[in-house]
Amino acid sequence: METTLDRLRAGGRGQVAAFLGDIDAQRYLEMGLTPGTEIEVVRFAPLGDPMEIRVRGYALSIRKSDAACITILPA
Repeated sequence: METTLDRLRAGGRGQVAAFLGDIDAQRYLEMGLTPGTEIEVVRFAPLGDPMEIRVRGYALSIRKSDAACITILPA
């Protein structure tokens, strides 16, 4: 069942499925968030935004508003 990245909790894993809405998809593709890539939510900032994810062996921080535009297949 597809969901969006912002709905995963810390420790949650999944695969990137697609990009929705007004997100700058090209920017995230260049950072390695290509469809089928495994990702893991590492943690959230104290106020909940941004969130840190692990993708292809490195940490990446993204805004929750952008994460809401990334659909994933939970693992």
